[in-house]
Amino acid sequence: MKKFLLTILAVFVIVSLTSSGCSKKGDEPKENNQEEKPKTEETTDTATQNLNRAITLADAAFENYFEGSAMEMSRYYNPYTEEKSSEKGSIWMYTSAIEATVAVMEALELQLKNGDKTLYDRKYSHFNTILSKLYEGAKYYRGSYSLTSFTGTSNWSPYAVNRSNSPETADVTGVLNVYDDQMWLVREFIGAYKVTGESKYLKEAEYLTSYILDGWDCTLKDGKERGGIPWGPGYYSKHACSNGPMISPLVWLAEIYSGKSDKITYKYIDSDGKTRKSEEKDKSEYYLMFAKKIYDWSKENLMYTSGNEQGLYIDNLNGPTIGSTIQYEEVDGTTYRKPADLNDHNGPAYSYNAGTMISGAADLYRITSESEYLTDMKALSDKSFSYFAKKGTVKTGLYTYDITGFNNWFNGVLLRGFIDANTYYSGANEAVESFQNNLDYAWTNYLYKDMLPSSLLAGWKVERSKNNIEGMFTFAFASEYAILSQRLIKNK
Repeated sequence: MKKFLLTILAVFVIVSLTSSGCSKKGDEPKENNQEEKPKTEETTDTATQNLNRAITLADAAFENYFEGSAMEMSRYYNPYTEEKSSEKGSIWMYTSAIEATVAVMEALELQLKNGDKTLYDRKYSHFNTILSKLYEGAKYYRGSYSLTSFTGTSNWSPYAVNRSNSPETADVTGVLNVYDDQMWLVREFIGAYKVTGESKYLKEAEYLTSYILDGWDCTLKDGKERGGIPWGPGYYSKHACSNGPMISPLVWLAEIYSGKSDKITYKYIDSDGKTRKSEEKDKSEYYLMFAKKIYDWSKENLMYTSGNEQGLYIDNLNGPTIGSTIQYEEVDGTTYRKPADLNDHNGPAYSYNAGTMISGAADLYRITSESEYLTDMKALSDKSFSYFAKKGTVKTGLYTYDITGFNNWFNGVLLRGFIDANTYYSGANEAVESFQNNLDYAWTNYLYKDMLPSSLLAGWKVERSKNNIEGMFTFAFASEYAILSQRLIKNK
């Protein structure tokens, strides 16, 4: 008996020593469908499953990328080394956290309206608190300066590209603030207003909208507005990303003020090409007018008319060197920004530029019922899916989207476009499902510490130190799951 017990003890010691010298399952990243499996999910309802996954990803992201009451966001986090980067996220990256929060709250509210309050009771207040903190934390990106535009000189307080060390002190001069950053904030603040009813979000969205539209090039050439919004007040170039993202928010504002008598000042240049004039307009009419103007200008000036990209949108229209000194002119003793004629079309065609125009067309169709927008929406949706999605290049049966650079976030904007199109066009079904399938594949095969890899189809890097993930990508995945949940709830 003693010999038997000694034998058992020896085996136990050997097993214990062997175990202590090995990493536990999941600590070593694996590629190609060998990552640890996620926790078991109880629900079989896809809408609820999507929302639960969005919440899981978002909660982990806030824990991993944010710290302190000032909501300081690190740009990168590595779940294998558990290290944050010292580099902080820009306002654009920070806005991705607001986007995910709003998307989750919208889905929670939809579930509540659909008769299921389980997740709403557990999580709505939690995310509403985060939203308020993000709103306050954004003030670390804010600053003030005086800007001379095409219609005059005014003092403004927009959001800078980079975070400052104290609220309201960011440097926003020259190229240190850009209009597209303000646009993404407008989009999310309107969403925050809709889901919470808190007027501070609408007020901020309208203030930034005024700042953005102050950048609209209303100078005349051959009796017609040159049009378009530059990348930023310190740039000449006019980008798809500094125009397209503003179309949908303007439609939303027009809807918010529909049937109301609220007024706003519309500034423009008289037919003589010199005299600056202004008039009072109903807000709903004003916002819809600009939504149409920006859509029409983008379609006329930024769409590829030939080649493999025909029907998609270029990156920018340029002339003078990007970032060169802005020129000014005097008209009747007053200084204004001087216009520049831009003739150089520059690529590439990015997925998010297509996405904003698909969403813009869908929203304009909803509010106007004009068939042109429906036709455009269908054509761009089809073209975008055929161009940006490649079936089977990484995993058989699944569509691959480019994930180089910032494309992981760009692709999320395209998904929003596909979902908006799908409201009116069943032809967008496959495009929407391609995102659902890719997220689900990554969740099943690669979920690690409640995070997904940058490559949803290829998985994590084998070398642990190379698994730094952009915070905005993690929030983008959470947003995608949330809006896919919204779609399914609405379809019920």
